[in-house]
Amino acid sequence: MSGICGWSNNTLSPDIGQTTLKRMASKLLINTSHVITADFSKHYALTAVGSLQGSSVHYQSGVSAAVHGSIRWLDIEMAATANEQGYARAIIEAYQKHGVDFLSKISGSFALSIIDEVNQRTLIAIDRIGIASLFYAIRQGQLVFSSNAKSIVCHPDVVATIDQQSIFDYFYFHMVPSPRCIFEGVEKLLPGQYLLFENGKSSKSFYWKPSYKEFSNFSIKKMEAEFMEILQASVKRAAESPKTGAFLSGGTDSSTISGVFRQLSATPINTYSIGFDAQGFDETYYARLAAKHFGTSPREYYLTPQDVVDSIPIIANAYDEPFGNASAVPAYYCAKLAYIDGLDTLLAGDGGDELFAGNERYAKQKVFELYHQLPAAFRRFLVEPAIFNFPLGGKIAPIAKAQSYIQQANIPLPDRMETYNFLRRMPLANIFDADFLASVNPDEPSSYLRETYGRAESESSLNRMLFLDLKFTLADNDLRKVNHMCELAQMEVRYPLLDDDFVNFSAALPIAMKLNGYKLRYFFKQALKDFLPIEILNKPKHGFGLPFGAWMNTHEPLREVAHQSLAALSERGIVNPVFIKEIQRLHGEYPNYYGTMIWVMIMFEQWLQSAFK
Repeated sequence: MSGICGWSNNTLSPDIGQTTLKRMASKLLINTSHVITADFSKHYALTAVGSLQGSSVHYQSGVSAAVHGSIRWLDIEMAATANEQGYARAIIEAYQKHGVDFLSKISGSFALSIIDEVNQRTLIAIDRIGIASLFYAIRQGQLVFSSNAKSIVCHPDVVATIDQQSIFDYFYFHMVPSPRCIFEGVEKLLPGQYLLFENGKSSKSFYWKPSYKEFSNFSIKKMEAEFMEILQASVKRAAESPKTGAFLSGGTDSSTISGVFRQLSATPINTYSIGFDAQGFDETYYARLAAKHFGTSPREYYLTPQDVVDSIPIIANAYDEPFGNASAVPAYYCAKLAYIDGLDTLLAGDGGDELFAGNERYAKQKVFELYHQLPAAFRRFLVEPAIFNFPLGGKIAPIAKAQSYIQQANIPLPDRMETYNFLRRMPLANIFDADFLASVNPDEPSSYLRETYGRAESESSLNRMLFLDLKFTLADNDLRKVNHMCELAQMEVRYPLLDDDFVNFSAALPIAMKLNGYKLRYFFKQALKDFLPIEILNKPKHGFGLPFGAWMNTHEPLREVAHQSLAALSERGIVNPVFIKEIQRLHGEYPNYYGTMIWVMIMFEQWLQSAFK
C-alpha cells in the first residue's frame, strides 16, 4: 500500500541506509502509477509513496517532513502553501508556526512524520478516524516507522518475530487491533494519536477526540437541512477525481453516497455491486433498486466459489498483518471491476453505523441497561433473590428467561457485548495448544475494549459504544479491509461519511436522535426519508457477507484449500489439532457459524505462508 516510511537517529551506514530505505519503500509500492520521493541524511531517512499530490517529502530550515493522504486544510495559508508547493512544505510551515498544535488545523485521512533536527525531535501522527495506519518501533536509539508492517521489519534493527499475544488477539477479533502489531516490539498508532520522540524517549497523546453531547435543544428541520448540506459537501470533496465511482451494496449508507454523488454529477455515475448465488446472502435486488431510483450506471459481478479459491492467497498476501474478515473478497472483486472500467477512485459508505447508531447491538444493550435504572438495593435484595431462588425456576420458561436476562445485565459494558465471541463460548484449552495458551494473556482483548470504552468523553453508554466501534469495528477492521482491497486493485478509496464535519455533526446529535426508543439510525433515516427508496430505509441489516461456509460444503476445490490450510496450521503448535478436526466436523452441520472461524484460521495460515517468502 502507499504511505510513508523512515527513521530518525540514524545508526546505519550510508550504503546500508539507502538500501534499507528502498526495501522499506518497495513494500508500500503496489500501484505502479505511484511515485517515490525521499530525503536521506546521516541523521534520518524519509520516504513517501503515492500520488504526486497526496504524497510528498520536503526539507526546510532543519526540518524534514513526509506526508501521505488526502488532507483537508482548515487554515487558509496552509491550504495555499499545499496547493502551490505540496503537502510536506505546508506541514513544515504549520509545525514551525504552531508546534504540535498544527495537528488541530488539518483533517482528512493522512499519515505524516516530521523530523526536527534543530530541536532533536521526531513527530509521527495519523488522522482522527484512523483511515491511515502508522507502525513504529524504537530500536538502538532510533524511531523506525512505516505505513506497513511488512515494510517496518525491512529495517535491520527491527526483527520480524511473530508476537504470540497478537496471534491470540487475531483469533479473538479476526484482525490484530492497534496498538499491537503481529510483529514483536512493533506498535501502531491509535486514531487521532501522535507520538513524540525526543532524546531517545517517546511519549504519546491524542490531539483529537469526538465531542459528544447527550442532550440538546434543536430544530429537527434545521438539523436535517444541515445534515444534507454537510453530506453533499463531503461527497463533492471525495469525488474530486473525474474517474470516480461508488460501491453500492444496496444498504442505507452506500445507497446514500451513490444517490448524492449522482445528484452532483452531470452524467450517470458507475456504481459497483457484488451478487452471490446463495440464499440469504444476495442483496442485488436492493442495489438494483437504488441504481434505478437514482439513475446510476450499475455494474454487477456475481462472485463464485472458484473466485474465492483463486483470491485466497492473493488477499492473504496483500495484508501486512493477518486479516480474517471474509467480506474482503467481495470488496476486492468490486474494486477490481472498477479498475477494469478505467476508474481510479471509489466512494465507500463505511461509518454510518458507528456515527448514527445503526448496529442492532446498540438496541440490544439498551434493553440490558434498563435493568440498572432500578435501585441497586431493590435489584440485589428483592428482584434477584426472588428470581434465582424461585422453585424449579430453571425449568419454567419465563423464570429461566428472567434469570438469563439478569445474568447478562449484570455483566458490565463493554464486556457484555463480547458474550457472543467464539473464544468466550468455548473453553480456550480446547481451542489452543497448551504451551501457546500459557504464553499469552487471554484477558488482554477485554482490557483493550475497556480502555477504549472508558476513554470516550461521554456519560452515555450509547456514545461509549459508538466510540468503541469507531476504533475496533471501523478503524481496525472495516477501513483496513477496504483500504487494502482497493489498493490491491490499484484503486483509491474515499469515505464521505467519515468527513470530519460529518463526524462532528453526529457527535453533537442527542442520543435520542441516534437511537429513538429501539429505532436504530433514527435521525439518519428521518433526514433521508424523502431521498432513499422506502424499501432500502426499511430493509433489515445485512452487511457485506460471503457465503464461504455454505460454499465450502459444495465446492471441492474450496474444501481442499481449507483442508490443506488447516492441516498446515495444526502443525504450528498454536491451535489444538483436535479442535481443528472437530470444527471441520461441526461445520458440516452448521456451515455459516463454524465457517467463520474456519475462514479466520485459513487466512492466518495463508498469511504466514506468504509473509516470509
